Order: sequence, then structure tokens, then C-alpha cells
Amino acid sequence: MIYTDKTKAALRLAYEAHAGQADKSGLPYIHHPLHLAEQMDDEDAVCVALLHDVVEDTDVTFAQIRGIGMSDAVMEALELLTHGPEVPYLDYVARLAQNDLARRVKIADLRHNSDLARLDKVTETDLARVRKYERALEMLGSER
Repeated sequence: MIYTDKTKAALRLAYEAHAGQADKSGLPYIHHPLHLAEQMDDEDAVCVALLHDVVEDTDVTFAQIRGIGMSDAVMEALELLTHGPEVPYLDYVARLAQNDLARRVKIADLRHNSDLARLDKVTETDLARVRKYERALEMLGSER
């Protein structure tokens, strides 16, 4: 991971926002954004990876994220990555695909979320979700 003032601010906010949250296996949720951030190779991408689920899954607002010094590029990518319930999933993916920063983080996100080894028990719902993610990866120009 790249450590700068901005990435450290994003890391602190991600830890605070996701405190007490767990993934589908009961592990601390923060491991997911950290895993994505470790794959990124520039400051903005690290910040987006760390913060990609913060607005969607916590009470943190875009204004709060802007307040810790995130750039316009980071904010635009985060807005695209935040999936509102009123937008069909594949429409959401198609829209974010137009932004390289959002696209790179979403590919890493989908790959990690498709890793069934992370789950203690795989259900039909999990398999259906992975199939949906495979379609999204194809739309983003990537394979699982």
C-alpha cells in the first residue's frame, strides 16, 4: 500500500466507519477494503479502494470524505462506486465503467467478492451472486 497523508486519512476513516462490521464469514469487514488497497498502485486508487463501501454501508457522507482532503478524482470515483438501490445493478456497472479509477477498484472488488474460499459455507445465493459478478467483470473488460 502507498502511505501518504491522504491514504492514511482514508485508512483512518475506513477503520472508524467499518468498526464492528463483519463480512459474510464473520471476519472484520475492514480486511476487504485493505485487500483492495494493497492491489492499487497510486494514491488516488488506494484512497478509493479504502473508502469504496463507506458511504454505501455506513453513516459517513460524501461531505465527510471530502472534509478529510480527498481529491475531485477520488470523490467522483466514490460517487460512481456507491450503488443506490434505485439503480439496476448492471446499469450501475455500465456507468462506473466509464471512469478508469472506479473501474480499477471495482474489478478488484468483484474479484475479491467472488472468492468463494472466503465463505464458510457456499449457498446457491452465493453462486448466483458470483455469476452476476462475472457478468459485471465482463462489462468492465476483465475476467475473474
